[in-house]
Amino acid sequence: RTLIRRVTFDLTGLPPTPEEVEAFAADRDPRAFEKVVDRLLAAPAYGERWARHWLDVVRYGETDGFERNAPRPNAWPYRDWVVRALNADMPFDRFARLQLAGDVLHPDDPDAVAATGFLVAGIHNTVVGTEAMRVAARQDELEDLVGAVGQTFLGLTLNCARCHDHKFDPVSQVDYYRFAALLAGVGHGERPVPDRAATAALAKVTTDLDA
Repeated sequence: RTLIRRVTFDLTGLPPTPEEVEAFAADRDPRAFEKVVDRLLAAPAYGERWARHWLDVVRYGETDGFERNAPRPNAWPYRDWVVRALNADMPFDRFARLQLAGDVLHPDDPDAVAATGFLVAGIHNTVVGTEAMRVAARQDELEDLVGAVGQTFLGLTLNCARCHDHKFDPVSQVDYYRFAALLAGVGHGERPVPDRAATAALAKVTTDLDA
């Protein structure tokens, strides 16, 4: 009873039902625990539970932050994509590539485009006035993005090198600005996600023509 409670909380964040506890306690199959783990990993709640941790790492928010803290009504496709990716057991290399460049790699794939929500998941300062303030805000956004990519995928605090060579990691100030230049084309804004039905229809037509 303790074991099934622990594994169910760990994998789904929810307690097992009394019926699930009794069924596990009565199961004398040597693979009883393995079957429980497989069932929990296949449950939608697994992705919902672990997506929460990933979304914390990538600084996901459904508002912009700062004084106005305006809501982001279209932030949810990225959140839902993370849940689906975890439930589908997506390989980590693909998981990473789609978040960094999914719209470039697969521009007609709605999931790939939604995955790039990672790049704009951080804070966005809409309270800017003068040109100098806008320039400073833009550099702060780039620092946030460089830091998010570095910490999430490299385990390095690259943003420390914005003002000086990194004191602990082998990252120079030159490296920081080179990395920032790679991401300088990313900006906050709205963009359409390709229609899934239209994309599927186009893929079918292309396949039929190839055949």
